[in-house]
Amino acid sequence: MPVSRCKASPSKSVVINRLTGMDGARRARGVVIVIDVLRSFTVSAYALARGASECLLVSTTAEARALHEKIPGSLISAEEEALPVPGIPISNSPTQINAADVKDRILIQRSSAGTTVMSAVESADELYAASLVVARATARACLSKQPQALTLISSADHPEDHACALYIEGLLRGEEPDVASLLQPLRESARFARAMSGTWPGFPPTDLDLALVPDRFDFAMPATRHDGYLRLTASVVDHAND
Repeated sequence: MPVSRCKASPSKSVVINRLTGMDGARRARGVVIVIDVLRSFTVSAYALARGASECLLVSTTAEARALHEKIPGSLISAEEEALPVPGIPISNSPTQINAADVKDRILIQRSSAGTTVMSAVESADELYAASLVVARATARACLSKQPQALTLISSADHPEDHACALYIEGLLRGEEPDVASLLQPLRESARFARAMSGTWPGFPPTDLDLALVPDRFDFAMPATRHDGYLRLTASVVDHAND
C-alpha cells in the first residue's frame, strides 16, 4: 500500500493511502476520494458545471431506472461493461452530457467502476468523487478539512485513474506534478487507441479531450449518503485555503 505524508497545515501532517477498486473501497479510511477519469466523474463534473442540480450515483442500471421513475425530469447516464445500455440515450460520456439539457435537472449515474466503487466505501469521514477536471479543487477541499488520514481510490486499475491519484497526491504535498508525463502510459495503451479510433460504441474520441485536461473546473464534488444512492453536488472552496 503506497503511503506518503503531506502538510495539511503548518501544524499537522496527513497520512495518504492510494488504493484501487472494490477492495480499496472497503479498506478506505479518513477523507476518501474516489477517482474515475474515463469517464464517470468527468461526466459528473460537466453536468454540474452546466447547471445540473445534483448527480445521484447508484450501483446498478435497475436502480438507476427505478430512481428515474421517482424523480420527474431526471436524466440517466449509464453504461455496462463500458458499453451503452439499450433504452438509455446518454451513455457514460461527457460529450453526450454537454449536448444534453441538464440545467436545473438531476442526473442519475451508473457506471461499472466509479459509481459502484464509490457505493462500496464503508467508512469515510468525508467522501468525494474526483477526476482530472476537478483535481486541484478536490485537493483544496480535502486540505480545508485538515484530515489526519486521506485515501485516494483509483476506481479501476487504469493508468488515467492512477495518474489522477498521483496528481492529487502531489498537489496535497505542495508539488506541481507533470500531468502529461503521468498520462503517458494511457496514451501508449491499446485502450487509448481504441477510444481515439471512434469505433467504441458510446465513447466518442471527444470524451478524451474533455476528460484529460486537468483543473478545468473550480469546484469539488462532495458526496452524501442517502437511502439507495449517493448525492454529488458542486462545492467551491476559497483559494485562501491553498
